[in-house]
Amino acid sequence: MERRLISGHSPFEPVAGFSRAVLVGSTVHVAGTAPIPPDGSPTPEGAYEQARLRLAIIAEALERAGASVEDVVRTRMFITDAEHWGEVSRAHGDVFRDIRPAATCVVTALLDPSWKVEIEAEAVIPQPGHG
Repeated sequence: MERRLISGHSPFEPVAGFSRAVLVGSTVHVAGTAPIPPDGSPTPEGAYEQARLRLAIIAEALERAGASVEDVVRTRMFITDAEHWGEVSRAHGDVFRDIRPAATCVVTALLDPSWKVEIEAEAVIPQPGHG
């Protein structure tokens, strides 16, 4: 089965040896996405803004793989404080309210203390005649 790597703009990709997304067959696996703006500007401060940025980066990776947010079947959200859940879930709902993928949220530490949330996603691209 063909495996296609989708690179992003994270400076950590070549250092740590990972891709923003990997397309295998009709499944797209999007890596944990940190709030690093593509233009190198500072990370947004608020949990909502960080989540929206991550979701935009995920949407771009999906598009480059031939998918869209409508194809997402699973998300995982990692937050640094349970207090961020309301803002992160609001951002997730802005994108996925009608799509309703299976979702998990875990409270944990992240690599950078300014990051409040990290999100990963999986999508399945509908195949002709199987949608």
